[in-house]
Amino acid sequence: MPLIAPFLRSATRRPPRGPSRAESVPWRGRRRWGPLSRAAHPTLIRAVNVVVALAATLPALLVMGLVAIGVRLTSQGPVVYRQRRVGRDRRRPRVWSRRGERRTRNLGGQVFTVYKLRTMEQRPDQAERWAEVDDPRVTRLGRFLRRHHLDELPQLFNVLRGDMNIVGPRPEQPHLFNEICVRVRTFSRRQCVPPGITGLAQIHLPYARSVQDCQRKLDFDLQYIRERSVWTDLAIMARTFPRVVAPPKEE
Repeated sequence: MPLIAPFLRSATRRPPRGPSRAESVPWRGRRRWGPLSRAAHPTLIRAVNVVVALAATLPALLVMGLVAIGVRLTSQGPVVYRQRRVGRDRRRPRVWSRRGERRTRNLGGQVFTVYKLRTMEQRPDQAERWAEVDDPRVTRLGRFLRRHHLDELPQLFNVLRGDMNIVGPRPEQPHLFNEICVRVRTFSRRQCVPPGITGLAQIHLPYARSVQDCQRKLDFDLQYIRERSVWTDLAIMARTFPRVVAPPKEE
């Protein structure tokens, strides 16, 4: 472990401090993949994420079975919660579809259904809103699940379906995504890669509870996109595990 610790710290370092680099750094979009950057090829990155998801599925099923019993015994409602999220923007600039037209409404990316273990009480007014520090909707068991990120285990099936990767920017709800884009004009740049269960922003920062929090996370997301590779993804996965077992106090 001491031999790989410097690599983990280097591959998952924080962006430079100061004003948000999302506005100041010129955006070059996707890299041009050459023979010396095979480890950063999107197909290889996707393959590694799928292999890790497959390996984690069996132990995750065991944990989800125990959690499902707890959710059933402590609150009313379904065990699995479904929610719409904005995923990767697969559209190519200035490229028309075979029908000669593109969709008229741009949602920022492909909207998909994400699966989570339910951590909130079942209420009729389940509108899209920001998370709160002491959210009254969250159950006692739900607080534990959220703190250890166990509620996100069903998203391994989203990874296998192709909606997400294990590592990538966290997908936002459509209404909140639009709200953020209005106030942070560079936010949509993070949609050029698949969203993830964990990411560079997730291992350094707590849950986003406002547009300002999302702007802070954007610097981490854009740095991840610029330096994205198999090794970066593996390093982020390795640093995620300790945060699940012993999360910091601010979460």
